[in-house]
Amino acid sequence: MPSQSVLEQKKAIVAELSERLKSSITGLVVSYKGINTEDDTKLRKELRENNVKYTVVKNTLLSRACDEAGLEDMKPVLEGTTALATSDSEYAAAARILCGYAKDHENFTVKAGYLDGAMIDMDTIISLSKLPTREVLLANVLGAFQAPIAAFARVMQAVVDEGGFDACLEKKAAEAAEAPAEEAPAEA
Repeated sequence: MPSQSVLEQKKAIVAELSERLKSSITGLVVSYKGINTEDDTKLRKELRENNVKYTVVKNTLLSRACDEAGLEDMKPVLEGTTALATSDSEYAAAARILCGYAKDHENFTVKAGYLDGAMIDMDTIISLSKLPTREVLLANVLGAFQAPIAAFARVMQAVVDEGGFDACLEKKAAEAAEAPAEEAPAEA
C-alpha cells in the first residue's frame, strides 16, 4: 500500500486535473506513442505559443479527474500512452495543432476530445482542426467591415479627382446628353 504522502500527492494531481478539465473550454486526449524527443519539443513549443497546456498524464489519475469533472465518457480511451491538451482561450487551437501533427506521425493519434464540458466525436474534432486561427478569423471580419468604407473612400477620391461634386454632375449630364444622340438611328 502506498504511503500517505504518495496518496496526498496523487489526490492533489487528480484535483488539479479535475479543475483543469472543468475550467478549460476545450481539450483533447492523445496517444503520443513513438514520438521522439525532438518532435515532442517542437510540438510542445507550438502548443505553448497557442496557449494550449499539454501534459503527459497517468490514465488512472486522469480517469479519476474525469469522474470529478463529469467527463466519464472519456474513460474508455484512457489506455496506453496518454497526454492531455487543454485550452482556456481558443476552441480550435489544440485540435488544429494536434490533428496536423497526427497526420505527419502515424503513431501519434487523437483519442478523444471535449468542448465546453461535453464530449465530442472525431468528426467534430476534425472540423475544429480545419478552422483558421483566431487572428485569421478576426482579419476576415475586419476586412468585411472595411470593404464598404474603402469603396466609399474610392468614390469620394474619384469626385475629388474630377474637380469636385459640381464638376462630376456636369460631366455626367454631358455624357447623358451625348449618349442618346449617338444611339439614335439615322433618318433616310
